[in-house]
Amino acid sequence: MQVDDFDFDLPENLIALRPEQPRDTARLLHVSTTVSDPASSADFAFGDHIMRDLPDFLRAGDALLVNITKVIPARLTGVRLRETPSADSTGAKCEVTLTERLGPLDWKCFLKPAKRVADGDTIDFKGVKAKVSGREGAEAILSFEISPDSMETTLATLGSMPLPPYIASKRAPDAQDNEDYQTLFAREAGAVAAPTAGLHFTPELMDALKAKGVSLHEVTLHVGPGTFLPVKVDDIASHKMHGEWGQVTPETAQALNDVHKQGGRIVCVGTTSLRLLESATKEDGTIMPFEAVTEIFITPGYKFRAADMLITNFHLPRSTLFMLVSAFAGMERMKAAYDHAVSTGYRFYSYGDGSLLERADS
Repeated sequence: MQVDDFDFDLPENLIALRPEQPRDTARLLHVSTTVSDPASSADFAFGDHIMRDLPDFLRAGDALLVNITKVIPARLTGVRLRETPSADSTGAKCEVTLTERLGPLDWKCFLKPAKRVADGDTIDFKGVKAKVSGREGAEAILSFEISPDSMETTLATLGSMPLPPYIASKRAPDAQDNEDYQTLFAREAGAVAAPTAGLHFTPELMDALKAKGVSLHEVTLHVGPGTFLPVKVDDIASHKMHGEWGQVTPETAQALNDVHKQGGRIVCVGTTSLRLLESATKEDGTIMPFEAVTEIFITPGYKFRAADMLITNFHLPRSTLFMLVSAFAGMERMKAAYDHAVSTGYRFYSYGDGSLLERADS
């Protein structure tokens, strides 16, 4: 399949720059696998709701699977220092986005603009210095020259939320994003992007789901920068996903297997939970403990092993995430759903509205 197969027109005014408040008042598009007109393969059943209506679509015995990763303030602005004297030795501003922790003080990162920084340079972040090495394109390794015990405090003091490019290009991160860009479930620090479907949940919504008999289960997938990177190949089979570390504990794996044995459905909150669940599941549908890096790339034709329903936001054209939802609910159905979302003013991307997808082959 070609990346052009996953293109669609999206008016820029539908890109949400702030979330709805309260969070569970965001709109929810229910994408059903029921065809409203059996005579037409292009006429699908959609329902317009809000997130507070979610309990109406679930039943006792269902399981909600959430990602408990926590976004770190991974975006830093500093000044390049260069030991070798030259006309361009000091003063060049640069932006760094930390992407993966390699050790107590060592991080993989993206540099912007990368051409201003070379191996051996030092970047000064308001008195905190870090050495650059291993530069390859816009990526490099950054080694901070501080006590390991102060790494988290340093990021909290100097860093800002790594908002997605389509938001950051329109406004700077602010103090409100420190709250808005974390989910209710966030606990394990390590992500550089939020698992955004989780942003819609509130304590009141969770109470309503519990009262309905829906159980809550937790996994961890530290979302990396790959979620924002464009697909640069024409043939999607040639695309390689960035690896992301995830964990499914033995207790969670057993509990989810029990849900299926008892006739319940696993409802994944976000594509991150779904990708991790599918990575941890054998071909026979048995969910196993998992603690590793996953590079799973889900496209139409993939046979889902464990996920039954998916709650997810509205994604970018030509993105790996739109490919995933097309695989889950059916490509023509999702194209029609996105046409409906655009025509009725749903808000897109990280701070936008949500959708509830039924699996096409269930």
